[in-house]
Amino acid sequence: MKKSILKIVVLSLMATSIALGPTIGFGQETKKEDAAAGEKATPKEGKKGKNGGLPARGKLTAVDKAAKTVKVGERTFHVTTETRIQKAGKPATLNDAVVGEDVGVFYKDEAGKLMALSLRFGPAPEGKAKGEKKAGEKKETQKPE
Repeated sequence: MKKSILKIVVLSLMATSIALGPTIGFGQETKKEDAAAGEKATPKEGKKGKNGGLPARGKLTAVDKAAKTVKVGERTFHVTTETRIQKAGKPATLNDAVVGEDVGVFYKDEAGKLMALSLRFGPAPEGKAKGEKKAGEKKETQKPE
């Protein structure tokens, strides 16, 4: 009786290790690849978005049109030709920036340089909070049966 219980336990453990083995192995390979590629860990300042960028916001303290940079607080962001710039929900340029106004930035840190992916000058557009329904939509409720 003891031998049959022991066989069942051993076979269960083997089946579990076979089932979970590939998932554990994939996680370890990813870490090895990152280390082999020489990527260094960077501190997270916010929740990363789809493009791997980070959000930031604050007051615009300086604009350098020649160097194509904007300074928000103590951080300087570099503006490229791919940077999307908006003011009041419409496309804008660095010429539309006014020192002292609110700024929202979505950026990437590339070798210590903060590269702006998108800039928003002026107050944040008012919109609905996550989870809120549009006007005219009814919330579906379930009736207890």
